[in-house]
Amino acid sequence: MPFDAANPAADVKHPEDKLRRWGASSETGRMTDVLLSAPAHLEMVPCNDVTRDSIARGLRTEPAVAERQHDRFAAALARAGVRCHFADPINGLPDLSFTRDSVLMSPWGLIELRPSAEHRRAETRHVAAVARRLGVPVQHRVGEGSVEGGDVCLVRDGVIVIGHSNERTNFTGAKSLGALFAARGWEVIHTRFDPRFLHLDTIMTMVADRVAVVCPEALDDVLLERLSDLDIDLVTASVEEVGQLGANLLSLGDGRVVAASGSGRIASLLASRGLEVIEVDIDQFTRCGGGPHCLTMPLARRAAG
Repeated sequence: MPFDAANPAADVKHPEDKLRRWGASSETGRMTDVLLSAPAHLEMVPCNDVTRDSIARGLRTEPAVAERQHDRFAAALARAGVRCHFADPINGLPDLSFTRDSVLMSPWGLIELRPSAEHRRAETRHVAAVARRLGVPVQHRVGEGSVEGGDVCLVRDGVIVIGHSNERTNFTGAKSLGALFAARGWEVIHTRFDPRFLHLDTIMTMVADRVAVVCPEALDDVLLERLSDLDIDLVTASVEEVGQLGANLLSLGDGRVVAASGSGRIASLLASRGLEVIEVDIDQFTRCGGGPHCLTMPLARRAAG
């Protein structure tokens, strides 16, 4: 029985919903459910280096093209066996398509985050309400500082990295979120990076249980050493590739990775490690500073194996 894209709440009536277990303990377990939002009101808000550079080069978003690209992106996820749910677009929330940032799925339920950008603050309440209608347990709310989901990486069950640049996520917000995981016995790794990179997931993403794409020039040596200690194979992305969102990758689990079109060298390196790379044309979104990882909020992942 297909989901009702026009009315995501209708999914709750599906018999499988009574059995579904929401939650994610890593970035690489097999994704079964994801939250998306169509780009009906997508605009280029000059709040990060990528967007400012795009505007300076005369690039603009084209609503009809963005809609088609997002539809094809969702279709690619559906073909991969991912059940897509949708938060309705809202006028005045131009970045709502980047569903990664306002909430975080943990192993025990959804956590409401605290975006710092003024134009994004209303996203959290809207996305959390959609999640509740789907039956997703909303367990916590970050109560101080600012923290956005693009700065969070669930490396594996029991290990989380939280980045802070003091622009989108500050250390107060990072500590507040980290305390929720530390209380559950997780290792919490805090790392600082240059705000020009916008979010941690532009310079570091897990693509398989023991493989990560990283930009060493943008990451702290202590973090890189800890990842190596965890026996994670580090695939290097250049600063130039980061600027093209080449390191902003989405693991679907089972050795499958979604990348923005044109990620040639990185795609080849991942393929050489036995990973299947699914390329999608999303240039309307990359010019706004977001890639496949940014466009998705996983609602359910099976444990990585």
